[in-house]
Amino acid sequence: MKLAVIKTGGKQYLVFDKRILKVEKLTIPVGQTITFTDVLMISTGKTIKIGNPQVSQASVSAKIIRHGKAKKVTGVKMKAKKRHKKYFGHRQPFTEIEITTIKTR
Repeated sequence: MKLAVIKTGGKQYLVFDKRILKVEKLTIPVGQTITFTDVLMISTGKTIKIGNPQVSQASVSAKIIRHGKAKKVTGVKMKAKKRHKKYFGHRQPFTEIEITTIKTR
């Protein structure tokens, strides 16, 4: 089983072949293919390659499935002794991708 660690959106993700995963929002339309060249580690089952900081000539291809927003996270700002409260919410945008191939050239 092939697996890799990729970096996108300032975060690192452990990805497996033919799996679906949610990453930070990408500006690519639905149905398009994206290639991640920022591969930090790759494993083919027998060998493991660890990059310094990236693995040279390695790439991970994925298909964009959909864009969406996560569930709402709410919070409160409050001023002590002033009877002032402010409620706020945030929905983080994400992109759902399906990993198609993990390559080492």
